[in-house]
Amino acid sequence: MPTNFIKDRQYWKFCAYGFLKNLRFYDAFLLLYFLENGLSFTQIGVLYAVREITINVAEVPSGLVADTYGRKYSLVAAFGIYLVAFLIYYVSYDFFLLLLATFLIGVGDAFRSGTHKGMIMDYLREKGWEKQKVAYYGQTRSWSQMGSAISAFFAGLMILYSGSYRSVYVLAIVPYLLNFVNIYTYPSSLNFAAKRQVAGASVLSNATNFFRTIRKKEVFTIVNSAALHSAFLKTIKDYVQLLMVNIALLIPLWRGLETTKKNGLVVGLLYSLIFLLNSWASRSAIRLSESGLRNIPNKSLLTGLGCGMFCGLLMHFEYWLWALLLFVTIYIIESLRKPILTGLLADEVENRILTSVLSAQSSYQTLVAAMAAPIVGLLADRFGVGIALAVISIALIFLTLLTRQRLI
Repeated sequence: MPTNFIKDRQYWKFCAYGFLKNLRFYDAFLLLYFLENGLSFTQIGVLYAVREITINVAEVPSGLVADTYGRKYSLVAAFGIYLVAFLIYYVSYDFFLLLLATFLIGVGDAFRSGTHKGMIMDYLREKGWEKQKVAYYGQTRSWSQMGSAISAFFAGLMILYSGSYRSVYVLAIVPYLLNFVNIYTYPSSLNFAAKRQVAGASVLSNATNFFRTIRKKEVFTIVNSAALHSAFLKTIKDYVQLLMVNIALLIPLWRGLETTKKNGLVVGLLYSLIFLLNSWASRSAIRLSESGLRNIPNKSLLTGLGCGMFCGLLMHFEYWLWALLLFVTIYIIESLRKPILTGLLADEVENRILTSVLSAQSSYQTLVAAMAAPIVGLLADRFGVGIALAVISIALIFLTLLTRQRLI
């Protein structure tokens, strides 16, 4: 189906938001950075769990605040908190300071999650482009993946130059400052703020509608499917860095380079390719949505979890390249799913509480990730990363089948 929306100035601002947001140059090397600081997998799992628990605690209240007092203010606050966290990561060698920075990242994610999606859906409603939501969101999200690709490439070059994973945290400051300016230029109509004199009543009304909506079977099914796959990928995604490091050892080029520099170059290049594929997948979501395939949320969820199980087994037996291909498949599935499931949710949810419902979805996602992250860390220290990934994949497959059975 041809697109019927116009790529106006606000379209490009939405694209710029995602592009700049994903210039988190450290993302491709986070696990390697923690290992460079002498942390065990168990400690890394604790850091991930703290981040997810922080998001979980702040998620729904932050969504209600954004819906009531203004989404632009919520986003600006998130980016300010991120900047403080980046600086702490850059200077810190201590586990407890890393814990503080991770906590701040969780708070920032709580204020940001769901908010921008809600603004996009508002804009489409303003323009009468609601039927184009999958194509529109898919295209704007593809710019986020382009940002990730460029981020990984330049971070790899930075590590090649500096010989340390720590240096990449400074790079993220400039694009995040630019996003401050970008967000402030969004039209006031997208702020979706309640009038001050009825703000308290608006909070109560939004909260009541939110809890009524989230109990609907159709809404919960979409939220459950979206949250489980995103939580799964969020829990395991950094472990792909170990796959890439092992592949770097197999590459005969650049033998004279220091290990960290070679790893930085190879990991940066491989991540760039992954995110370019993600960008393509996000743009292609509309084709999958219109393909006539039934029950996309559950089928794609089980496919992603199945790929995780076999990826873990292949890692355990040191079939690094095949394991990496399956890991990439999980990323692509996530990029195909997100625009489709966001569109399905927007069809079912009243627009003025959409941010709150998206925040609840993210809250559920972070709850699953918070429970899974330390388990994966403990299993990785005890049995190896491959077994840890296989076990968590199998556990989530059982949870998916159990949840689905309860809903039927």
